Amino acid sequence: MQRLTIDAYVTDVLMPDLVGHDRRPAAFVVYLFLLRHTRQGQRDSISMSLQSIATRTGLSKSSVQSSIRHLKRRRLLDPELKATVTAPLRRILRPWLR
Repeated sequence: MQRLTIDAYVTDVLMPDLVGHDRRPAAFVVYLFLLRHTRQGQRDSISMSLQSIATRTGLSKSSVQSSIRHLKRRRLLDPELKATVTAPLRRILRPWLR
């Protein structure tokens, strides 16, 4: 089994902000899921459909869709990248690393 190392910012700042302040725990779950799968391949983007994310996180497809919209508004996912059915590319951003 592979280990995942995440920045302290994710658990110390991002989790209370998304879960507590924004009341979007599903967005935090989706962000963690995407973070894990992009870090696994040592890249910043992943091609994965809404349904695949929903199935693998245990969330509904509409929850995943809403979470992705929220993460794009928060600039945690690249808002300029438009995912389509044939190219469901999602680029994760880590603005705290600037």
